[in-house]
Amino acid sequence: MIKKLILSQIIKGKKFVIITGGGKICRKYQDVAQKLSNPSIEELDWIGIASLKLNAELLRVIFGEYAHDRVISNLSIYFNLEKQIVIGSAYEPGHSTDWDAVLSAKSFGAKKIINLSNIDYVYDSDPKKNPNAKRIEKISWTDYRSLIPSTWTSGLNSPFDPTASELAQKEGMQVIIMNGKSIDNLEKCLNGEKFSGTVIS
Repeated sequence: MIKKLILSQIIKGKKFVIITGGGKICRKYQDVAQKLSNPSIEELDWIGIASLKLNAELLRVIFGEYAHDRVISNLSIYFNLEKQIVIGSAYEPGHSTDWDAVLSAKSFGAKKIINLSNIDYVYDSDPKKNPNAKRIEKISWTDYRSLIPSTWTSGLNSPFDPTASELAQKEGMQVIIMNGKSIDNLEKCLNGEKFSGTVIS
C-alpha cells in the first residue's frame, strides 16, 4: 500500500508534497457537462479542479497525523513544512496539476518530480493506436515536448502537460513518469534503485 511506503520513507527523513489529479472522474464530469451544455474551457477547468480537490481531501485524511491539516491549493508560495507530508491540489484554471507540481518543486527547491500515472512509460506514439509504439526510458525535454501538443487544453490526456513541461525544462527539473499501480517499482525509484519508467530531463 502506498501509505505504508510513504511512511517508511518518512522514517528515513524524507518529506513529500503529493498533488492529486482528477483522473477518470474529472473527465467523466467534463464529458457530461459538454453533453448537457456548452461550457467554456475555463468552466471545464473549474469542474476538473473541484473533482481533484475531493481526491486531495481523501488523501489528506488517509495520511492523518503525518499530513498538513489542510489541502494546499497555491503551491507557488513557500511555507514551512511542519508535517512530513503536504497534500496539494489545483489553484486556478488554465493548466493541469502537472503545472502545480512544478510550481511546488520550484518553491521548495526540489529538482525531481515523480508522476504516477496509468502508463508504464512515455512512448514515441500512442500505444493504443500504434501497436508498434516504442517505449522510451530516457528523453530530453526538447525531444519530449516534440511528442506532445504545444498548448494545454482542458482534459488533455498527456504524460506531462505542455505548460508544465516548458517550466520544468526552464528550471532544470527531472520528471519521472511511471505506473502508479506498482508500489514495488515506486519503492525502487525512491530508494535510488533501477526502476521501470521514463526519465525526462
